[in-house]
Amino acid sequence: MSDMADDTLYRFDPEWQESAGSGPDPQQPVLVVALEGWVDAGMGASAAMADLLTSSAVRNVATFETETLIDQRARRPIARLVDGITTELTWPSIRLLAGTDRVGAPVLYLVGPEPDFRWRRFIDAVTTLARMLRVRMVVGLGAFPAPAPHTRPVRLASTVPPSSVALARTVGFVQGTLEVPAGIQAALEVALGQAGIPTIGLWARVPHYVSAMTFPEASVALIDGLCALTGLVFDTSGLRSAARQSRVQVDELIAANAEHVEMVRRLEAAIDSEEGQPLTMTGDMPSGDEIAAELERFLREEGG
Repeated sequence: MSDMADDTLYRFDPEWQESAGSGPDPQQPVLVVALEGWVDAGMGASAAMADLLTSSAVRNVATFETETLIDQRARRPIARLVDGITTELTWPSIRLLAGTDRVGAPVLYLVGPEPDFRWRRFIDAVTTLARMLRVRMVVGLGAFPAPAPHTRPVRLASTVPPSSVALARTVGFVQGTLEVPAGIQAALEVALGQAGIPTIGLWARVPHYVSAMTFPEASVALIDGLCALTGLVFDTSGLRSAARQSRVQVDELIAANAEHVEMVRRLEAAIDSEEGQPLTMTGDMPSGDEIAAELERFLREEGG
């Protein structure tokens, strides 16, 4: 297996390559994708991925050539300054990592910023890697703001290529026809589906009025959905504890304003009437702008 591939778009890690020997792990891994730069309400996907990456030791499998994929002025490197001396530059990177779940099942993670350039080449490279490593399923993570109350469990919606419709039925999906700008995850879903690899995007519905703050309950829902689909086992106790603390903060803010209480009540009635029904994005959404602004101010004052 050559360490350079796809016209130098990515490079295999020498240590992983040596340990891999003549071929990939005979166990077929799940590939989890969460690339930064597209919709991630409440930091649901990024926090879920961060938690997954701490669940076991991870090894670098491959690193992408970000010089050709990333706009360095839009995603500048981070300089470390010590007494005015620039001691280190940390460049943005896109990496494929390998780890395991709690019972030792193999998991791959595609992490880093969404590419700015050469999407088609990047998609082809990821598809090639997925085939080479015998990936059995690809699960993308995301979160979007929705007319939902924070007092109800976070519901998931899914996006899939035509070949993975059966997966969507197990999760649920937004009913109707939507035309929206696509992130790299949507483009990957199409290409991976065409390659015959079962693929699904999981999207947490985050209450629109808390979408600008960290909302750990969305991360819990995404990991739970990942486990239910794939049979993987992960511990979300840390995220659940953070979700309880977040719930207390939001409850305190809502209770201080009768209009906010009424807005949440209306959202509860709407979401309860949808229970067991296909998800929709129609209907009036009570404005959460005022709550969002007050919540940000509240958290700043609390040092959150």
